[in-house]
Amino acid sequence: MNLDDLRLKLTAVYEPGAEGGYTCHFEEWPEVFSEGETVEQARANLLDALTQVMEYHREEARKNPFPGASREEFQLAAS
Repeated sequence: MNLDDLRLKLTAVYEPGAEGGYTCHFEEWPEVFSEGETVEQARANLLDALTQVMEYHREEARKNPFPGASREEFQLAAS
């Protein structure tokens, strides 16, 4: 498989909030969650939360590098 064939598929779940608006999370990654007044705002906030979680884990992993390890970054296009 080459990088052009690689696709990351996440399923966002939007639920009406008790006080209005929507809460949301990814089925495959439930620790990434957010909320918004509209589905569109909730989606934007959820993608921001995903970015923040990824950045956090990246920074934490680089604090204690494994000797001799190499890194390779991948960029996946959203479909």
